[in-house]
Amino acid sequence: MKKIALFADVQNIYYTVRDVYGGYFNYRALWDQLSEDYEIVAADAYAIDRDDPKQKSFQQTLRNIGFKVNLKPFIQRADGSAKGDWDVGIAIDMMDAVASQNIDMLVLVSGDGDFDVLLKRIHHNAGVGTMVYGVAKLTAASLIDAATVFRPIDQGLLMVAR
Repeated sequence: MKKIALFADVQNIYYTVRDVYGGYFNYRALWDQLSEDYEIVAADAYAIDRDDPKQKSFQQTLRNIGFKVNLKPFIQRADGSAKGDWDVGIAIDMMDAVASQNIDMLVLVSGDGDFDVLLKRIHHNAGVGTMVYGVAKLTAASLIDAATVFRPIDQGLLMVAR
């Protein structure tokens, strides 16, 4: 079974899924789908810590699924703007996984085009496949093109209303 390292850009997926589908991404469904064909040797989720009880519960759910949850504090600037982005941290961790783990495929859950050059470099230099899950309408075309495999987030990866 091929080995993968999984990286989830939680904020990007939250907003793109909400904007297009009006719902929530189902990380358990993703895990189950990937586990059918791959051995998940590492899984990291990157989120912003707003010290909110609902978010803490969600973060614990991610841990229960099998993710290592990486948190960065939410920064509210004096001018009212906000800062909270994990792009550099995700990129470093992806490069470290390729260098230190014996993986066949790197999986990125994000639609952020900032990762396109990194995916190309990983595939070209390390020979590791790259798979991207993203909301098709809001995933950068350059990221889709850079990935070895693109899997659009669709109804099968959304939370079912109860």
